[in-house]
Amino acid sequence: MPETMSAWEQEGYGPASGVRRVRRPIPEPGGGEVLLRVRATGLNAGDVRIMLGDPLLVRPVFGVRRPRNPVRGMDVAGTVVALGPDVDSVSVGDEVVAELPGGGGLAEYAVAPAGRLVLRPAAVSARDAACLPIAAGTARQALDAAAITGDGRVLVIAASGGVGTFAVQLAAADGLEVHATCSARNAAAVRDLGASSVIDRERPLRDLPAGGYDAVIDIAGTAALRDLQRLVVDGGRVVMVSGQGGRMLGPIPRMLRAALLSIGSRRRIRPLAAVAKPQMLRMLLGLAEAGRIRPLIEAVHPFDEAGAALARVQGGHVVGKVVVEQS
Repeated sequence: MPETMSAWEQEGYGPASGVRRVRRPIPEPGGGEVLLRVRATGLNAGDVRIMLGDPLLVRPVFGVRRPRNPVRGMDVAGTVVALGPDVDSVSVGDEVVAELPGGGGLAEYAVAPAGRLVLRPAAVSARDAACLPIAAGTARQALDAAAITGDGRVLVIAASGGVGTFAVQLAAADGLEVHATCSARNAAAVRDLGASSVIDRERPLRDLPAGGYDAVIDIAGTAALRDLQRLVVDGGRVVMVSGQGGRMLGPIPRMLRAALLSIGSRRRIRPLAAVAKPQMLRMLLGLAEAGRIRPLIEAVHPFDEAGAALARVQGGHVVGKVVVEQS
């Protein structure tokens, strides 16, 4: 194994144009960690948030003046090439998938906690597997939080992005009637994923019938909270996957307003803080292996173009996922 590797780094918080390809030492796995040879990295909006240090509220967690880990990319599929002390759950040579805490995936090698690794089924490509941890995991947790019982109807707002495309598929796999909002140009793709009704995102939510849904999964995070609340039946839930906000506190004020609106109401608004769940990732990989879900991939960039891939995600309006793949 060489002593150095190629990686895409940022020196400080800022846009993708400031990310540069450098040579750096290959990291050594510590106790409970493994070293991965990265095969594919799925990019998410969260990678861009950390890259920009936006909102400022996140900086004490990821680094006050610059990211503690200068390499972006949290979702990876790779090969185990070395084990740290006290690791016996995987072996060298295993093909695995993981969500890396904080990043590190846009490099030839990355260190990962062994407890987060899930074996990749041979029938699921590294490219597809790298799309699952955050996007599909968040979608699954959002649907679980919605707590829809029986045959219900769910509205997925902003259904053409990474989380949205999986939310539509997983809800359909659950046997739910799925309505979805997206742009007109993406309507056919979203319908193909399992939505029975596709609503133009330009249509005001207040035009939709009150109490028309058992749950609403709000991924856009821009709609008025009362407009969202009126869409669900008594006992229904609005699950907020993300939210817009100011430079300092981000979505926190919106989350607090949601909590206030939920007091004493049978139409609750619940913010979601998705977390890494290896057991859930294992289940999602099983669904992908069975052909029940699949990532909608807008673009696959070679490792040489990782900076351009980050810029694409930063620009917004990605349909499905963007993946960086290594040979």
